[in-house]
Order: sequence, then structure tokens, then C-alpha cells
Amino acid sequence: MREFSVLVREVWSSGSFGLSVSEILMALGIFLFFAVLRGLFTRFVLNALERLTKRTKTEIDDMLREAVERPIKFFFLILGVFFALESLPLTGLPEELADRVMRSLIAVGIFWTFYAAISPAHAALKQVEDILSPEIIGWLMTLVRWGVALTGGATVLQIWGIQIGPIVAGFGLFGVAVALGAQDLFKNLLGGVSILVERRFQIGDRIEVTGVVEGVIEQIGFRSTRVRRFDRVPVVVPNNTFSDHALINYSNMTQRRVKWTIGLEYRSTAEQLEQVRAGIEQWLIDDPRFVTGDENISCVVRVEGFNDSSIDMMIYCFTGSTDWLEWLDAKQGLLFAIKKLVEEAGTGFAFPSRSIYIETPSADATSL
Repeated sequence: MREFSVLVREVWSSGSFGLSVSEILMALGIFLFFAVLRGLFTRFVLNALERLTKRTKTEIDDMLREAVERPIKFFFLILGVFFALESLPLTGLPEELADRVMRSLIAVGIFWTFYAAISPAHAALKQVEDILSPEIIGWLMTLVRWGVALTGGATVLQIWGIQIGPIVAGFGLFGVAVALGAQDLFKNLLGGVSILVERRFQIGDRIEVTGVVEGVIEQIGFRSTRVRRFDRVPVVVPNNTFSDHALINYSNMTQRRVKWTIGLEYRSTAEQLEQVRAGIEQWLIDDPRFVTGDENISCVVRVEGFNDSSIDMMIYCFTGSTDWLEWLDAKQGLLFAIKKLVEEAGTGFAFPSRSIYIETPSADATSL
């Protein structure tokens, strides 16, 4: 840092470095020549490259061309600065200053190119989303962007004689102090990492955390996850919450269950009960919305037991679709079918009832 301040004072006191007007105009003309060359390169070469990439089926080459277009244009300006400075008779301090300016510009151009190429790399990594989830890829790209930006900044500082070691050490001590009071932040960060590694859910999934939130995942961040509830209200949940509570991911269902218990009247005969049971079972087999032919998926219609006011019949089955609206339609169709079958069997649905028997006193008891 001291070296940089000394250099600034010397540059300030040196004035125009003893250059003549003709030399300055010559350097400016060289720079303008490369600026014009930059425009011609853009007009002919880059435009031709754009037409070429548009003919391909993949979009990655288009993204790569767009990403590196501005850094390439910047390198023409670097060349202009380089040859302009080379044309000047600089010695001593001005020469050292020009050297550092050039090295800084080159470093900026290189790291700018790396930074710009991250977006096409992100698009290319989407092809391996079966191995790495989109959220993990997004986190990795964010870390890479920060890494490239910080490394480029540190490189430029080193060129100008600013040592980053003491700065890093200072941030290290500051980080220790912050870590002591930010344990929840790191717990949430680790919770976010575990979510992505274990693939508990991803963006677009419908999840439920009992007693916390139920809705659709909108964003998974480093510290928290945003969930859109079904009343359209967004809820930001700390990632550590998903580690401390049981989580239900409805989007991972393969089928959706229907489990009902219907009560039939006690006056129903055994034949009527069997007719209703067999009718419901056959209706489920005939309806394509329900899964009945898979040995790993149960489809059960059975008379379950005698209740206080009814004879209970259990219906346990699964729909092939997990879509909520389609599931509701299938349940509605099943409900109408049960109602019709019960009526055709000549019985009815039971409801809670109580019978009261009043005993009439006998004549002998009245005479007493």
C-alpha cells in the first residue's frame, strides 16, 4: 500500500512526463487506429461468426459468441493502448506506470473473458442435470463467478503493489468474530447444501413441513428457501428448518391414494353388502383412472367391521395420475358410482342414530 501511495505522489509531481504535443498526438492516432480496426473486426468477423453459429442446432455456441464478444472488443483497445505507449519515449517512472497500466488492462481482459464464459458453461452443465441438480449447478456457477471476480481484483491489486495478504488476514480475524455470532447462518448454509446434495426437493415441487409451511418451492438460496403457499403468499423458510422437521414432498408421488370408509345401514343383508362391494371393486377395475393391475399397488374393497351405527366398508385404491385436479375428478367419479351402486342394491348409507325403548308397566304392577 505504501508503494502505491509513493507512486501516486511521483506521478502527480511529474506533470506531463516531458512529452511533446506531436508525440502525444502520434500516440492518440495509434489508439484511434485500433479503435477503427475494432469496429471493422466487429462488422465483418463477428457478424460472420454470428451467422455461422445461428445455423447450428445448439444454443451454446451462440451464448459463447455473445459472451466473449465484448471482451474481444476490449482486447483491441488494449492493443491500441499498448502500441500507443510503445510509441512514446517513456523512461523511469512513466515507463513503470505505463507497464503497470498495461498489465492491469491485460489482467482485466483475461478475467473478464473467464467471467463471461461462465454463462455458456452453465448452459452446457444443464445437460448433466440428472447427475447434478439445477440448484447445485446454480450454486457452483455463483461460487465460480465470485471466485473469478475476486481473483481478478486481487491480481490487479498485486500489480499495483498492494499486498492482499494483510487484507486477507484481516478478513480472517473478522470472519472468526462474525462466525461466533453467526452460527445460525452457517447452520442454514449447511442445511441448504444438504438439501441439494440429498435432493429432498427442487424448484417447482409441492412440499409440506408439518406445522411450518405447505406450498410450492420457488427459490433455493444459500441461507433460506422461498415457498409460495397455496393462498399465493410467499414464505421464506430458513434452510435449517428442513433438517429439523419432517418434510413431505408430494411431487415425488408415483400414484395418489384414495382411502375411504363408508357406513351402510344395519338392515342391509349379506347379499346386499356383497353386491355393493363387488360392484365398487369392478367399477375400479373398469375405470382407467385407477391402478388395479399392479401387484405392488393395493386396490382393496372390503367389509371392515361393525360400527356403533353402521356396517363399515373400506375402500383403498390409487389413481394413476398425481395431478391434484385429475385426482379430484377421479374421486368424484368414484363417489357417484358408490352412491348409484348402494341405491341399486336396495340399501342405504347409515348415519349416527339412537333407539330409545320405553317399557310399558304390566297390570299387576299398576295395581300395586
